[in-house]
Amino acid sequence: MVGKYTFEQFKKELDEGYQMYFTYVNNRYLVFKTTENCYTQELISIHDKNPQPRMAMITFKRLKEMFPFMEEIEYKAIINPNEF
Repeated sequence: MVGKYTFEQFKKELDEGYQMYFTYVNNRYLVFKTTENCYTQELISIHDKNPQPRMAMITFKRLKEMFPFMEEIEYKAIINPNEF
């Protein structure tokens, strides 16, 4: 990818149905859009003494606040098997 990955690109990919993986504060998460202004955040990295909830609903505002601190952002495309 040429240039800097922006929040606008991140938001667009979520709006298009991609699931986004990222590292935030030493934890690996999966996030995807649930409804307008509502996202599901799932904790992927499991640590015995991790106080983070396994799943949480977060808002667009919270997602935007976290973005500058996200690392190792990856996406997963969801393919609808009925399209083939």
